[in-house]
Amino acid sequence: MHIDLPVIWAAIIAFGVFMYVMLDGFDLGIGLIFPFFDREGERQVMLNTVAPVWDGNETWMVPGGACLYAVFPLAYSILLPATYLPIIAMLCGLIFRGVAFEIRAKARRTQHLWDLAFIVGSGVATFAQGVILGTLLQGVEVRDGKFAGGPFDWFSPFNLFSGIGLLVTYATLGCGWLLMKTEGELQRRMAVLMRPLTLALGATVGIVSIWTIAGQDSVAKRWFALPDLFFFLPVPILVIACLIGILVCVRRGADRAPFLLTMAILFLGYTGLIISIFPNIIPPSVDIWTASAPRSSQVFTLVGAAIVIPIILAYTTLAYWVFRGKVRADDEGYH
Repeated sequence: MHIDLPVIWAAIIAFGVFMYVMLDGFDLGIGLIFPFFDREGERQVMLNTVAPVWDGNETWMVPGGACLYAVFPLAYSILLPATYLPIIAMLCGLIFRGVAFEIRAKARRTQHLWDLAFIVGSGVATFAQGVILGTLLQGVEVRDGKFAGGPFDWFSPFNLFSGIGLLVTYATLGCGWLLMKTEGELQRRMAVLMRPLTLALGATVGIVSIWTIAGQDSVAKRWFALPDLFFFLPVPILVIACLIGILVCVRRGADRAPFLLTMAILFLGYTGLIISIFPNIIPPSVDIWTASAPRSSQVFTLVGAAIVIPIILAYTTLAYWVFRGKVRADDEGYH
């Protein structure tokens, strides 16, 4: 029986990327809404909700990038030069965010500067990720198996708006996480912020979706061709249902459902991306089979992935289980 390894590897990498976006998304989102909360102790409580897990969340970026390099080297060699500057900006933002996370609790006179580093680092990393996403969705110019564009091809209105859209998405995800993990006055203020963020999320999702369909004929044909339309139509319907559900749950005082529904929107948006570009890994012309490494390399790497990924899943699950529940101002964290 022939096993289509490129399809299996595409699924593994897609899973790893989604895990990173979902898990690191809400702790980046905390940095994005940091400026709205500056009362005594509030920011420390916000950080304490992710203190045990934030660095583990970033682990998922490593297998995603490493697997892309090992299994789809052609895609790696095209995507990097097409997005060098956003990738460097993202890494710098993550570095600033990580250093600020560790140091701000120990600082006294300079704590406000580390707060600023945390905010800016989170914003830069998120915006850069959105630009990379927009670049991938809009398509990359490829000639003879090499990137044929310029160093600033990523600098386009659609890609920049994609960066803004991801800022809104992560901010909403972070607010939902804190709504679930906090209590009292801080939780009440999170509920107030969750409403406009949800409306902004709905608007940005709608604009990006319409812009993509209007600007990409291949994507429009993929979504609206029959009978595919009947299979794909539930995606936007479910997104709208989730947005309405968040607003209703916040009004009723629910604390878990808004976060779970925001994650559902993130999953549906990610599903929409895959529907739009698959089987291309670098739209519009490089598919997963063209970009694949030799079969022997895929098999060898698959053995390692079969060992490493379950371990990462296990300790991630354990960390969230051990540190479940509400976080209070008197709980120990980064002090």
